[in-house]
Amino acid sequence: MSMINREIADFTVQAFHEGAFRTVSREDVLGRWSVFFFYPADFTFVCPTELEDLAEKYEEFQKAGCEIYSVSCDTHYVHKAWYDASERIQKIRFPMLADPTHALAEDFGVYIEKDGVAERGSFIINPEGRIVAYEVTAGNVGRNADELFRRVQASRFVAEHGDEVCPAKWQPGSETLKPSLDLVGQL
Repeated sequence: MSMINREIADFTVQAFHEGAFRTVSREDVLGRWSVFFFYPADFTFVCPTELEDLAEKYEEFQKAGCEIYSVSCDTHYVHKAWYDASERIQKIRFPMLADPTHALAEDFGVYIEKDGVAERGSFIINPEGRIVAYEVTAGNVGRNADELFRRVQASRFVAEHGDEVCPAKWQPGSETLKPSLDLVGQL
């Protein structure tokens, strides 16, 4: 079943952010674009490469009005320990959400019960708290921050220009499509 246009559930979790512990809730997400970036676990192999990639693109996400929330089933204490131990993770400036009860992973449909971890899932959330795009990949395949950023930009563009759609490989400033009744069957 598709999660497109599904409203995210109410939540309150602990996070490690900018050297401190803080609480993050659904209310913090509403009113701006967000990415929930689920990954299996701290102190692993593929995860730090993905998070470093996001960290290096974080300023562009921020300029586009989008917050990133990385999420694993680890505690906020483990996030801090990983941050303290890893040069890659020390580049992160976005909140690292702790989900030891699996509430977020279950709500987003990425919890792997037998392993106690989350799948690699990327979810783009609009300012109203609705999922507008998502992707879930196998645990051994890393994701690309450039493509995720492109999808955030396209999602924002379509939300602001409801009569236009973005073709494959669309970039800001590129030509869009304006579907007509004659073309609707071709979408």
